[in-house]
Amino acid sequence: MTTSKANVERRFVTTQHGRIHVAMAGAGVPVLLLHQTPRSWDEYRDVLPPLGRDFGAIAMDTPGFGDSDPPAGEPSIEVWAQAALALLDVLAAPRAAVVGHHTGAAIAVEIAASAPSRVSALVLSACPFVDADRRAKHEGMRVIDDVETRADGAHLAELWARRQPFYPADDTDLLRRFMIDALRAGKMAAEGHRVVNRYRMEDRLGHIRCPTLVIDPTCDPHAHPAAPKVAGAIAGSTLRELSGGMVPLPDQMPEAFAGLVHEFVAGHLKP
Repeated sequence: MTTSKANVERRFVTTQHGRIHVAMAGAGVPVLLLHQTPRSWDEYRDVLPPLGRDFGAIAMDTPGFGDSDPPAGEPSIEVWAQAALALLDVLAAPRAAVVGHHTGAAIAVEIAASAPSRVSALVLSACPFVDADRRAKHEGMRVIDDVETRADGAHLAELWARRQPFYPADDTDLLRRFMIDALRAGKMAAEGHRVVNRYRMEDRLGHIRCPTLVIDPTCDPHAHPAAPKVAGAIAGSTLRELSGGMVPLPDQMPEAFAGLVHEFVAGHLKP
């Protein structure tokens, strides 16, 4: 599925966390879109235009991914959340709706927990539930995008094969877009997953006070079991399933994804 990229502006924004690359569409209430590991703004390529019809949609490259500068020190969910808030500061957006998918959802949790006055509404798509049990389980475990570079390029086929089961059958375009972002991320393609697994999310979910939508892609084996736990830990949150949704949900089902985000954000705008 290809949506017109008309009216999508791409530019660099200089912040105290380095240069951050963004893609933007529309004007009005800011909606910040945060991608999964190891993607980039491209994950929201087909979501930006429909959201931009009514909002100021902003898809940023997390530091170390896409065209954004890498973080100065050790990457963490907290550092990435601070970078996102710094971006909003430079864009003169004191308050925004924040949308995150997978890793982006973890970053969105930290933004809402650490700066509640800055978040008007929160959308957590395929959000992991990171607690002590998950941290123990994943400690020392090989993460999905961890492949050893080999001179004959065989690691590229290995990476494709490791990801393919989590993508729609025969949709080579989505996997091609993933591969481009993963190769550009380099070592961060694997490290981004480890960053998530180090996050003490269970200490933060209870601090979220804004209206929250938890999107549950039913065919995402990582996120689907976690969705009720995430929603249950956030007072007053709403849980919505997206039937057939997989790991690449925003670019797999952009119309449905944009529709859920639009409905939720619009429904919580102050009159």
